[in-house]
Amino acid sequence: MSVSNFPPGSFRSKAIKTNAQRDMTKLTEQIESLAVKKTLLLHSCCAPCSSYVLEYLSKYFLIDVLYYNPNISDNAEYEFRLAEQKRLIGEMSYPHPVTLQKAEYNPKMFFAVCKGLENEPEGGRRCEECFKLRLTYTAHFAEKNEYDYFATTLTVSPLKNSDKINRIGEIVSRNLKTIYLPSDFKKLNGYKRSVTLSKKYNLYRQKYCGCIFSKHNE
Repeated sequence: MSVSNFPPGSFRSKAIKTNAQRDMTKLTEQIESLAVKKTLLLHSCCAPCSSYVLEYLSKYFLIDVLYYNPNISDNAEYEFRLAEQKRLIGEMSYPHPVTLQKAEYNPKMFFAVCKGLENEPEGGRRCEECFKLRLTYTAHFAEKNEYDYFATTLTVSPLKNSDKINRIGEIVSRNLKTIYLPSDFKKLNGYKRSVTLSKKYNLYRQKYCGCIFSKHNE
């Protein structure tokens, strides 16, 4: 299913606020008791955000990290952030295995879905289209490769609306066998822990999300 198959505005409908962290905690408690661990495809926006999320979720899942971020329009910036993601996975210790999956890098896809939204404010419609693009790709990668669940590190950021991201995740996973894992990783001091881990592993903490439009708004 391509991103364009979703009707305009379908992700902007008002969703009932839920306690995603509470729901995820209940689910992980159930999964922890299973003899065979479930597989999780984790979309990662960057190494710093993934640090806490991997520490937290690797207790419950066998995780593959999918670094899919066509919003990063500068190739050198993209490669450096990818290298940091690889380094973090190699240096951190986990209760269960964590590996990195290759994803295509094509900034033209980002510019296509954001055409006409270049001047939108941060957190507005352009960001929604970007979330939609990345989560749609992740959902179908997970389905194709038969993961049990998929999730995203995006909700660890205090600058991003977790309810909006979870709404998108719910919609892109409809009619798929792979289940979207709702989250609000910033809760329970998750964001603060990611800052601590970033310092511990000396991770590059970028000042903008990666797209050229957000960089101009620094």
